[in-house]
Amino acid sequence: MDDQGLGIRFYAGLAGLAVAIGIAVLVGALIFMRALYAWGFFGMFLFLAVVLVLLGWLTDRRQARRRYVDE
Repeated sequence: MDDQGLGIRFYAGLAGLAVAIGIAVLVGALIFMRALYAWGFFGMFLFLAVVLVLLGWLTDRRQARRRYVDE
């Protein structure tokens, strides 16, 4: 059997994905901390709630559009 493993391309992609996720987490933490500093504890949670509601609304609209197309 000639099994050569996953190869360098797989591991390079995995490393790139890990770096991209790390940068996204860093940016998210910076935004979170800036909101906490600027608006206080409850203002930061209000900002976070608005962002999450908007993301949920966009996701729900996309799912509804997919269901409408499938029917």
